[in-house]
Amino acid sequence: MPTAIAVTSADLVLPPSDPHTPGAVVLPPPGAQSLAAALADTQALVERYGHLVALYPASTPHPHVHRLHTVRALLESDRIALLPLDLPPLGVAVLARQLRQLSACDFGPGVLATAARLLAHYVHAGAVLNSVARLDRVPVTLKAHAKSWVPGSQFAVLANPEPRLVRLGSQGGDPFPGPEFATRMAVARGQLAADWVTGTLAPAWRVQGVDEVPRPAASAAWWGTAKLVEFAAYLPDLPVLHQLVSSVRRETCAWCGVELLGDRCGFCAAPLAPPHAPEARGPLAAPAPGTPTRRAS
Repeated sequence: MPTAIAVTSADLVLPPSDPHTPGAVVLPPPGAQSLAAALADTQALVERYGHLVALYPASTPHPHVHRLHTVRALLESDRIALLPLDLPPLGVAVLARQLRQLSACDFGPGVLATAARLLAHYVHAGAVLNSVARLDRVPVTLKAHAKSWVPGSQFAVLANPEPRLVRLGSQGGDPFPGPEFATRMAVARGQLAADWVTGTLAPAWRVQGVDEVPRPAASAAWWGTAKLVEFAAYLPDLPVLHQLVSSVRRETCAWCGVELLGDRCGFCAAPLAPPHAPEARGPLAAPAPGTPTRRAS
C-alpha cells in the first residue's frame, strides 16, 4: 500500500499525471472539521497506509498548522510527517504531485518525506504581479516598491530556487534564466493575462508543455495581491524523479529507524547522528547538475 500523501486544501491536489499516480488526502482546517473527526480520519489513514506525509505552505494560517500538530500529538504517532514548505502554493501543489508519483514506487516513507526538500531544488516557481507593495516573501527594492504605485505596472517574480524580480514594460520583459533540464509548466491564472508567461517565459525555458490549473486559494495571500498569474516549472517524468531520488545516499534514523535522505528525519525530526569518522556533513544538497535529463541544446 503506497504511503499516503496529504495536503491542506483541495486546490493543492493537481490532476494525476498518469493513471498510476495516486490521489492525495486533504486535511481540512479547524473550521471545516471537528477535532474528534480529524483524529478519527487521521487514525484511519495511518492504519490503512502505514504512514502519512503531509505537505503545506509555510504561509498556512497558524490555527490550521496547530490542528495538524495537535492531531499528531494526540495520536502519539511517529508515522505522521508534517512538512512546511517555503514554496509558493502552486509550487507546493506540483511537489505534492511528484511525491504522489513516487509513492507508487519502491521508496519507503522516510525517503519520500525527506525527498521533498531535494525535489524543491528543481521547482522553478514564480508569478506575474500587478504590484509588489505587499510582497514580503521575496526581496523587493525600494525602487520596485515605488514603481508598484505606477498605474499599469507589472512585475515578474521568481521565488524559487533563487529569488529574482524584473519589471515588465508594455512590451514585456526578458525572461529569467531557466532550468537547465527538461520541465513542464503549470500555470494558474488570476486576475491578470498570462501572455508573458505562456508566450515569453515558457518558450525561453523550452518547457515540454503548459498546463492550466486552478489557482490555489492561498496564492493571493502568499504573493500579496489577487492580481497575478502563478507558474511553476517542474520535472514531470517519473523515471527522472526516481533516478534523482535514488542517486542520493540513504541514512537510517537512529530514533525511529526509517531510511532518510539528508540530515534530519521527516517523521520524528531527529537530526542524523554525527559520523564516527571526522568528515564534514552538510544539509541535503541537490545532486550535481546533469542528474536530471537535460534538454537538447
